[in-house]
Amino acid sequence: MNRNKKKNFIIFKIVLVCILFLHGTISIAQPFAREFAQFKREDSIKFPAANQILFIGSSSFTIWQDVQSYFPTKPIVNRGFGGSTLLDVIHYSDKVIFPYQPKQIVIYCGENDVASSDTVSANIVLSRFKTLFNLIRNKIPDVPILFVSLKPSPARWNMKDRMIASNNLIKKYLRKQKNTKFLSVWKPMLSENGEPRNDIFLQDNLHMNAKGYAIWQELLAPLLLN
Repeated sequence: MNRNKKKNFIIFKIVLVCILFLHGTISIAQPFAREFAQFKREDSIKFPAANQILFIGSSSFTIWQDVQSYFPTKPIVNRGFGGSTLLDVIHYSDKVIFPYQPKQIVIYCGENDVASSDTVSANIVLSRFKTLFNLIRNKIPDVPILFVSLKPSPARWNMKDRMIASNNLIKKYLRKQKNTKFLSVWKPMLSENGEPRNDIFLQDNLHMNAKGYAIWQELLAPLLLN
């Protein structure tokens, strides 16, 4: 290899390393970049009309891609992004909440907070939820808020005590707030032996299949605004 070719090859390697480094940095800095890019594409094609029901939270909503077909008479915008915690929804609220001017907000989040660390107690989950709740209230004071309780699943059954405690604290808190509802999906997802039903989950034993979402459909339908 002559001197010029060798020099060009070294430059190529340096550039390639820089590109890979920058790609990794962007991925770390924007963990939900793919989801937000998809939301942006959808909005650019047809931005959702105001006064729809906004679903926000983690993967239990993200995976529910056909949620509109479950509630054909309810206008729904689904902006759940998988793996998110309450802290993530707070951080990205300007992307997934406020641009849509919703008439009702449905939240499923907190499960990943509990799963993220053994040190995340029910009180911490409540504190994070309060922050999100007050953030919404400060910008959209009168919007009705519906919180869907943390769900039981075989994959996270060892965390059930903290999940139950988190549900109880959020339920108690919402009792004192106006224009709110708390929906418990816990017991309807349990079998007769008091453990999560195996037939309503995907192979990962964490996310729901169509049977699981049918349970949620029945519970949610009376609580969603027309």
